[in-house]
Amino acid sequence: MSDEVRNPKVIVVMPAYNAGRTLRMTYEELPKDTVSMVILVDDGSTDATLEVARQLGLEIFVHNRNYGYGANQKTCYAEALRAGADVVVMVHPDYQYDPRLVPRSSSRSPAARPTWCWARGSRRVRRSSRGCRGGSTSRTAS
Repeated sequence: MSDEVRNPKVIVVMPAYNAGRTLRMTYEELPKDTVSMVILVDDGSTDATLEVARQLGLEIFVHNRNYGYGANQKTCYAEALRAGADVVVMVHPDYQYDPRLVPRSSSRSPAARPTWCWARGSRRVRRSSRGCRGGSTSRTAS
């Protein structure tokens, strides 16, 4: 197994819009030993998001106005791939998702486990004794 598969380059992307109050807390809980880089894409915030992101030393990309969540996601993924990501994990800077789960998400990725076609995360999946509900044959990190 190659080094790239065993130790994939994990890039966390954060689609941000007015996340100045929660960005620092979210970033500080990221497991730094798992994450190679954190990219924040600011979608025209009018609060202190950019100031906090600069203080944290994040890789920052800025939209000149609010283009919406979909455009922000596209920029996040494009910049992560441009930076050479093997695995991209999206973490919302408003602490919507627990950033401490990044190692679990990234270890379940196709780059870390080449037999998987894809992986996705969901806060709505409930575990049962039979695995994931819904009859999906994909792997889901929750």
